[in-house]
Order: sequence, then C-alpha cells, then structure tokens
Amino acid sequence: MAHIHTNPGDHDPTASAYIVKLDSLEPKLLLHVHKKIGKLLQPGGHIEVNENPWKAVLHEIEDETGYTKEQLVLFQLKDRIKTLTGALLHPHDVCVNTHPFPGLEHQHTDTAYAFGVYEEPLRTPQDGESRQLGWFTLEQLMALTDEQTFASIREIGSYVLTQCVRRWEQVDITQFAVE
Repeated sequence: MAHIHTNPGDHDPTASAYIVKLDSLEPKLLLHVHKKIGKLLQPGGHIEVNENPWKAVLHEIEDETGYTKEQLVLFQLKDRIKTLTGALLHPHDVCVNTHPFPGLEHQHTDTAYAFGVYEEPLRTPQDGESRQLGWFTLEQLMALTDEQTFASIREIGSYVLTQCVRRWEQVDITQFAVE
C-alpha cells in the first residue's frame, strides 16, 4: 500500500514481525532484503485504512515470508491482561517506535510483534516481494553493519532473541481475533 501520510512531519502507521526459528539449538531471527532500500529488515509494512496493527502484521508475514498464521506462535508477556470486556484485545507488542524512512520526509510509527516458527513456510513470498530471506543468530545479527541493516533492527532483534524467546510465553495466535 502507498504511504497515506506524506507531508513533512506526518506519521505512517506500520506493523512488523520479528520471527524466530525455534527448531535448532540456537534461535535465529528472520530478516529479508527490503525491496526499496536494499537493507535487511524484519517483515512488515503499512497498516491499511481498513486494518488494525494485528491484522496488518499477519497479512504482511504471509505476503513477505510465506508463513501462514497457523504456523506461527506468538510471544507474549506472562503477566498481561488476557481478557477485556467490550473491546477487541490485541496481542502485546515488543515495542512501538517512530523512525524516519530513508528518502522520505515523514516518519513511520511501527508496532512490532515477536513470533516463533518450527518449520519452513508453507508458501513462497508473493510476487513483487523480496525473495532474499535469511536466518541470523544473535552473533550474526550483531555483526551486521549499518550498511546492511539499521541499529534499531539489531537492538529490537537482540531483545527478541535474548528476552522474548527465553522469558515470554508462547501462545496460540488464534486467541486473538483478526477483525
């Protein structure tokens, strides 16, 4: 989807996924080469006008990685609100951050979630999406240069690999409605 807010100082809402492969001794983070800026990023994209961040991140994961929601587990804080009367409860995010998007005068405000997978994706990325995906251990992630990725990707990725994977609870994502 195109940018909605394009004026200087505007903020485009985005949602992204830090996906960790959990089927080996050392967890690995999935990154892909972003098709427009040529750097390694987590899967994600713009929240469309008819979406909330949760719905957006699930469709971006499938579009950009081929993983279906049935293949994913979600990392959630153990101590969290688990039900909410009269409202749609969304999963807890890893962080919400605002950052400039290279080459644009406006900002992206990103809601980032943490997921785990135990298998290869059932599908391939959609046509037009990057096919350059790779798995990175914590050591490999931290060795990436600023030319390869952004410092914030390394920082959030490190948090996901060291904190979310070890201390957060793995939950079935179907307990959160996609509306």
